[in-house]
Amino acid sequence: MPVLIAIATFAAVLGLLNLLLLLGVVRRIREHTKLLDALYEVVGATPGLTSQVAATAVGDVVGAFGATATDGAPVNRELIADGTVVAFLSPDCQACHEQLPDLVAWAAAQDRDQVLVVVDGRSGDPEPLVTMLEPVTRVVVDDAAAPFADAFGVRAFPTFFRLDAGGRVTGRGTRLSRLPASAAA
Repeated sequence: MPVLIAIATFAAVLGLLNLLLLLGVVRRIREHTKLLDALYEVVGATPGLTSQVAATAVGDVVGAFGATATDGAPVNRELIADGTVVAFLSPDCQACHEQLPDLVAWAAAQDRDQVLVVVDGRSGDPEPLVTMLEPVTRVVVDDAAAPFADAFGVRAFPTFFRLDAGGRVTGRGTRLSRLPASAAA
């Protein structure tokens, strides 16, 4: 009997040590994720460095684009109002779904013409995203006929841009909260 108690005690202690080790690893992964996010933003905002976020840098004018939003309104570079935020989301992007509630809440408080969400229609079913976003913003489904991602140089999702009236990029990032304060307030 003392041997069984010793084995059970050893197993319990070993299990607790394993749990502590696992919690330490999770904490370190979270720290590294924050550091990588910060590095990702610095690389994306630094001229001359290759960015995986977008090829279009702050100060550049986005390429020509044009399509019809899901509500039937035309959308093109010439119709973009000063301070417009353009968000690129993908149906199969976990980070997009994580930021979606914040984006919807933020967009609901904005002028509908100041927010445009482009949903990638080539990577999955865009309908759930479109359904959530249509009540608060203009939505365009990006497909082969409307290559918005190409005009902006988007290489990753989610990506957010803030544009002036001429289509010049005044801010960009992978989080809405990292755009200039006037865009993400």
